[in-house]
Amino acid sequence: MTDAAELTRLTRELLAAHPPASTGRLDFLKARFDAGLAWVHYPEGLGGLGAPRTLQAVVDAELEAAGAPDNDPRRIGIGLGMAAPTILGFGTEEQKRKFLRPLWVGEEVWCQLFSEPGAGSDLAALGTRAVRSGDGWIINGQKVWTSSAHLARWAILIARTDPDVPKHKGITYFLCDMSDPGVEVRPLRQITGEAEFNEVFLTDVRIPDAHRLGEVGDGWRVAQTTLNNERVAIGGMRIPREGGMIGPVAKSWRERPELRTHDLHQRLLKLWVEAEVARLTGERTRQQLVAGQPGPEGAGLKLSFARLNQEISSLEVELLGEEGLLYEDWTMRRPELVDFVGRDAGYRYLRSKGNSIEGGTSEVLLNIVAERVLGLPSEPRTDKDVAWKDLAR
Repeated sequence: MTDAAELTRLTRELLAAHPPASTGRLDFLKARFDAGLAWVHYPEGLGGLGAPRTLQAVVDAELEAAGAPDNDPRRIGIGLGMAAPTILGFGTEEQKRKFLRPLWVGEEVWCQLFSEPGAGSDLAALGTRAVRSGDGWIINGQKVWTSSAHLARWAILIARTDPDVPKHKGITYFLCDMSDPGVEVRPLRQITGEAEFNEVFLTDVRIPDAHRLGEVGDGWRVAQTTLNNERVAIGGMRIPREGGMIGPVAKSWRERPELRTHDLHQRLLKLWVEAEVARLTGERTRQQLVAGQPGPEGAGLKLSFARLNQEISSLEVELLGEEGLLYEDWTMRRPELVDFVGRDAGYRYLRSKGNSIEGGTSEVLLNIVAERVLGLPSEPRTDKDVAWKDLAR
């Protein structure tokens, strides 16, 4: 088994053969992937060496010390955090070799075509249809709240392939080429003034059966891998102490004593402790991933992330008073990524309102925690055994 010493040796060999100062960024990243140092826990030939996931930190530390470029993980977060583990878990060998390398090095941005205007919280009610046509499928429908669709080359997509069975059973998972002429991306302007989200219209989009992920009708099970990884990616991201939203508030408190009041002090202390607990819980969850894929516990992380962001941003606006109401940039932009910390308090306050919706609404996640973590009885579901085509919409 590959150990820390072996990974250190391999990383130093990579740096010697491809010095970061004289090697192009993309060439270095491709060499790193081919050396198995991208995801060390992935199989050999797919960016990894079959090593324990915890040893990735050994590689990352060596590369950071040498000034090596990274793959801009925030820009390609959907590909790294959602598409890649799903392709690894359910893809064919051909699919893994075709998609994982350009995904990891950042040549191809990915997006997620899941939510629909009538199927957000109840995702399994989706109505986008996929109909067999020769050696492929014809897709028609509409998706919404699609981050990075305006940048994406590929998408993970779930569509209904059988309307005659209950809603969870008639779904199939696909990999969709966003350059297909039937794909239309339209911006959705948000309360922040930006359009980081999109609505996507699919009109006679042809997807070859070779780009189906998993079995026909098994798309809901495949999608659970994506959703569980998404919640950990959102709520359990690795950050330093006072990273994330709590950082700017603590900084303002230390640097501007004239803003302090006893009430705000007590609230800040409480939220600081909760943010630190959430950070350490996320670290523990990532360590548990060594044993396999994330489970429903990720829903709890994402719940905490949304609540804390909203409470912290509200405290920050109160702390800054009138200054907290200012919002410097109201221009219509199509950002490549969401930057909470690099913007002003007004932006953070407005943008955090979406945290309890994206990646699964808080209400749905509470049910997941109740039923799948705590083992409580599930809520009555009258549509469980009803064919999708017979459901009221």
